Amino acid sequence: MDERPETELISIPATPRVSTPEIQTPSGQRSPRPAGQKSSTAWTPTSFISPRFLSPIGTPMKKVLINMKGYLEEVGHLTKLNPQDAWLPITESRNGNAHYAAFHNLNAGVGFQALVLPVAFAFLGWSWGILSLTIAYCWQLYTLWILVQLHEAVPGKRYNRYVELAQAAFGERLGVWLALFPTVYLSAGTATALILIGGETMKLFFQVVCGPLCSSNPLTTVEWYLVFTSLCIVLSQLPNLNSIAGLSLVGAITAITYSTMVWVLSVSQQRPPTISYEPLSLPSSSAALFSVMNALGIVAFAFRGHNLVLEIQATMPSTFKNPAHVPMWRGAKVAFFFIAMCLFPVAIGGFWAYGNLMPSGGILNALYAFHSHSIPRGLLALTFLLVVFNCLSSFQIYSMPAFDSFEAGYTSRTNRPCSIWVRSGFRVFYGFVSFFIGVALPFLSSLAGLLGGLTLPVTFAYPCFMWVLIKRPPKYSFNWYFNWILGWLGVAFSLAFSIGGIWSIVNNGLKLKFFKPN
Repeated sequence: MDERPETELISIPATPRVSTPEIQTPSGQRSPRPAGQKSSTAWTPTSFISPRFLSPIGTPMKKVLINMKGYLEEVGHLTKLNPQDAWLPITESRNGNAHYAAFHNLNAGVGFQALVLPVAFAFLGWSWGILSLTIAYCWQLYTLWILVQLHEAVPGKRYNRYVELAQAAFGERLGVWLALFPTVYLSAGTATALILIGGETMKLFFQVVCGPLCSSNPLTTVEWYLVFTSLCIVLSQLPNLNSIAGLSLVGAITAITYSTMVWVLSVSQQRPPTISYEPLSLPSSSAALFSVMNALGIVAFAFRGHNLVLEIQATMPSTFKNPAHVPMWRGAKVAFFFIAMCLFPVAIGGFWAYGNLMPSGGILNALYAFHSHSIPRGLLALTFLLVVFNCLSSFQIYSMPAFDSFEAGYTSRTNRPCSIWVRSGFRVFYGFVSFFIGVALPFLSSLAGLLGGLTLPVTFAYPCFMWVLIKRPPKYSFNWYFNWILGWLGVAFSLAFSIGGIWSIVNNGLKLKFFKPN
């Protein structure tokens, strides 16, 4: 008879972690092992089925228990999710993977905001421009990691949307107030800006391809907006976030291609003779300060997309053995490597090519203004066409949270999924509302500084606060201080950049346009 105490037979810590009883998700997926349970002494659903426990048991019974152990490790603890999630476009399909994560993150992370980075360098100069871009990149990469880890921070719960995580951290009401406005503003504002930029770029493409042969009765700019909006609405009929993975791949490829083409074409041409790399001089110190704040807001706006991180991770299956954060982080790392390969060359190469002569519309505007006659028309046309494709793809992923909100309101009231006609109606309505907003506010696409300031907490501040409030690191530890300081710095920068963006709009009299064809 074995005289050893029972604790040697069944290894259970003094304070075992017991998973909560939960229900099966609509798609049959499970959430992963909670963070912090990597130790061999931590309790798991199969910790009692140890080799020491199995040793005195006969072979048939041992096989049964081993099979049970494999099943439990595959299933893990069940996840509590609202059955309504099976009807909504973000959580309807959960067959995503690391490749999908890379496509979606790259499509959301590179876009028209990269083209205005040289404008920020014109006010910041070489040193401060490169330093601010590098700090912002590292900062947002850290907060991205935080969001990926917090997606399943609570056992038996997946936070599938940014607002849900904010509510868990800040409370039901305060979380909605803090997160709903910037996330909706970022998604809807970006979609509207994409309509403006896509329509104006289609007009430029038409002018370059046709030249003087098609100038008898061309479409107006507003009509090009309408053409682009119609294309967006047609593509938006894809049902859920996983179904647009192919579009995200197209958007990622076109973004990398046109970003590379723009800076390569710019640095390969002869620089303007009056070029200067000194920061733009302004008549007063207050004007210079506000311009710097607006330029830093442009840098912050270049790193948008964190409002979609949880939504992208929600499309992945998650089991006890294969938690969703592993493929999500793998795909995100690949995506942000390519994002860095796009943003830094565009910012540095664009400023080197045009200096402080950079137009307010960005490097594509400068390329058209300075080199439209020296660059082959075919290359210019291809560049504009790639921008159009990228805008069409980006519109879909940035509009998906809005589609999800519309359908969530409908399904919660009717307790049934949206029919294809209701779903199509919501998306047509959203597309034309964005179109009318763009027509009413044609300067929206030039508000990169203000957009960056207002939405900066989503990327740089809130994730740090959420980490402290949900993970609860030891008080006054380095982790505690680090995240609180980063969070409050993000809030302070948000206020400063917003003021700088408003000053820039007022100072320029709302005359900025993203593209100004001659």
